[in-house]
Amino acid sequence: MAKRRPSGDGMVRKRDDGRWEGRIVVGHKNNGEPIYRYVLAKTQAELTQKLHDKIEMYRDADLSEDCNMTLGEWLDKWVNEFMIFTLRPSSLYGYEMIIKCQIKPFLGNRPLSTLTTNEIQKFYNTIKKKGRVHPDKQHGTEISDSMVRKTHLLLHEALDMAVKQRLLVSNPTNGTTIPKNNYKDKQILNDEQLDRFMEVIKSDERWYDFFYTEITTGLRKGEICGLRWEDFDEHSGKLKIQRSVGRIKDGVLPVGETKTETGTREILLPPSTMALLKKRKENAVGDWIFPNWHNPEEPMNPQSAYSRLKVLLKKAELPLIRFHDLRHTFATHAIAGGVDAKTLSGILGHTNASFTLDTYTHVTTDMQKNAAKIVGNFMDNIIGGMKNG
Repeated sequence: MAKRRPSGDGMVRKRDDGRWEGRIVVGHKNNGEPIYRYVLAKTQAELTQKLHDKIEMYRDADLSEDCNMTLGEWLDKWVNEFMIFTLRPSSLYGYEMIIKCQIKPFLGNRPLSTLTTNEIQKFYNTIKKKGRVHPDKQHGTEISDSMVRKTHLLLHEALDMAVKQRLLVSNPTNGTTIPKNNYKDKQILNDEQLDRFMEVIKSDERWYDFFYTEITTGLRKGEICGLRWEDFDEHSGKLKIQRSVGRIKDGVLPVGETKTETGTREILLPPSTMALLKKRKENAVGDWIFPNWHNPEEPMNPQSAYSRLKVLLKKAELPLIRFHDLRHTFATHAIAGGVDAKTLSGILGHTNASFTLDTYTHVTTDMQKNAAKIVGNFMDNIIGGMKNG
């Protein structure tokens, strides 16, 4: 249907409560009947101005019949019809949790087409202070800035689709202000701590191969659990990363694609890791390189690996870092040891080398300081030699 400029339809009346009411046409139902937006004002002059403003707001709009659904209804439709085939199971689960825990309690019942930028901004401010479903001692009901950002990005994407589906005239998330990211500082094991960790895993016969492979490759938790023997070329020492194991949902451990398109990659293993996997393959009991201990037909549960990591860290009297910090440990030592950012980016499965550099700025800064010292000493020797000459 061609777009029509919204207009008043001549219906202006004074209500029994003394206020003036008018309406404009903003779209059409499937049967061709008009869809109205009503305007109230204290005086007829004020109503005329408001109607003019509404006509400008809905200029070139022709909303569809579904524009009267609530935000909660639209988000459910958006996830189930538009996103379910484009997101990894873990990402889809994350979207569903944000919608359920952050958005629906505060805005779920609001009519979709009446949402305003000011209302969305107030929503962000509210969930920042009261958005935590299960309050804790440290944060109470306050959520992190990064969670506010995730909520905004989800809403922005969903409401962009609503505009394309003629449910909204414009995206009300445009023009809002959201907090900057304030991610926690990355924790890594330094040289001495890494030595202690390696000593501890040596005594754990069941888990040694798993954590040695992790600390020498920097794979994501789901990636290392998703490795199959078909991914390992024992002749070339190459390892393909082409799937990831997610978190259990409805009793099922999902196996899907890697986190990003560049996450599907092939890396060359260090000689020691290649030898370790060759030896492990001799006694393999299934298709998975690191199978579930109780059911070898299934991959390792990432949560089991994380739980075991905590046990090993306590035993070594080391900080209780996250599993992902083993990845940071690998990357930090690699780049500090001279591995260039582009090569490391490929090993880690990052989108580009600039992201790798941004992520490990603390390492490159130290390297720059060392480089400055080397250049300084070099120049001092030259200048000193010139003076003596």
